[in-house]
Amino acid sequence: MQIFENNDLVAPIYRRAMSLLISKEFTDQQSGKVAVTNLQNSEQTNRRRELLAVEEEAKKNKIIKAHGENHFTDQVMSKFFAYVTAEVNKAFDNKENLYNNVLKIEENAPTILEILSVRAASINRITPLAKSLPWLATELVNLVNKPQYRKRADVQVSDASLALSYIGLDNLKLVIPTFMLKHWLPNSTAPYALMKRKLWNDSLAIAMSSSVLAKEAGLDEFTAFSAGMFSNLGLLAVSRCFLSTYSELHQKELKKAYENKDKKLHDTLVKFDASPELLLEQIINRSSKISADLVELMRFDRLRVTEAIFDIAYTEDLTKMCALAQVITKAKAYVAFRSLAKEELISSDEAKLLLTAASITPQEISLLKKSDIDHIKLNFK
Repeated sequence: MQIFENNDLVAPIYRRAMSLLISKEFTDQQSGKVAVTNLQNSEQTNRRRELLAVEEEAKKNKIIKAHGENHFTDQVMSKFFAYVTAEVNKAFDNKENLYNNVLKIEENAPTILEILSVRAASINRITPLAKSLPWLATELVNLVNKPQYRKRADVQVSDASLALSYIGLDNLKLVIPTFMLKHWLPNSTAPYALMKRKLWNDSLAIAMSSSVLAKEAGLDEFTAFSAGMFSNLGLLAVSRCFLSTYSELHQKELKKAYENKDKKLHDTLVKFDASPELLLEQIINRSSKISADLVELMRFDRLRVTEAIFDIAYTEDLTKMCALAQVITKAKAYVAFRSLAKEELISSDEAKLLLTAASITPQEISLLKKSDIDHIKLNFK
């Protein structure tokens, strides 16, 4: 987001919020809040410990050997990380590949959203499209079979057509974008076990906040909800692509070292974990622009979200953004502030800087604080 990234005062705060999506430990490490003893498994701490060991060795006149080992590790890391960066950059420059093969967005998914955005929307038009997406049909059936939504405890719905009729158009405007985002989440975010859940929570909170603020501003709530949700598409694509590429290349290099019987290289590679620093850089530099690329490929006509997603990615001045983009920017700023505040990682002055950059008013902050932005509320008649 240019509005945050190009602001020297706000950029470090925004970066901290993005690092929190990767892991709390990484954020603490970045902000210097955790003692070395609590970071024993991190590469940074290992290198620090190795440097201390080198200094001790120097006192014992063994500095040459220790320095050589440390230099070898640094060389291997530098070469491998450059390899990973080059490969993910190639992947990110191919937006069609991200759309079709990384997130695997089917043609009928955006078409359903287009139908929901018009007054002439109907369940009959949506049903064949939803049934053509097996994962979506399964989610819809599972939803109506949840205890809180079942009309009769002894009856189970098994047909997607019946599930759609029961859910209704108003509920579908919340349900469909939510299930789509859930489907496009990374299958795994290992070694960052909580990242997948954080991506989900962050995306839903931004979508819900956008809807709340849009209603207050007299804008369409469904459009705002969808745009808020899809503003994180690039974040999902970057995370999914980076982690899978890293894992694939790491396994490839390990296998090559093993087959070449290079024990020193193999033992060095085994110590590597997916670099959170590299992932964070890709998130900061790429995610908002990739969101715009992916939404553009959806070719929305009636669901007017594309301009807003592009404004968020490329516009530095809030006043030059369309009204919807301004709403989403406020939602993103508030959700970032809330996430950092929950972990006590933002000061009062920093909070003011972040929220002021998005021009979010005290009244809007108060509205969001009293709104449930973590759960969708469905109304079954």
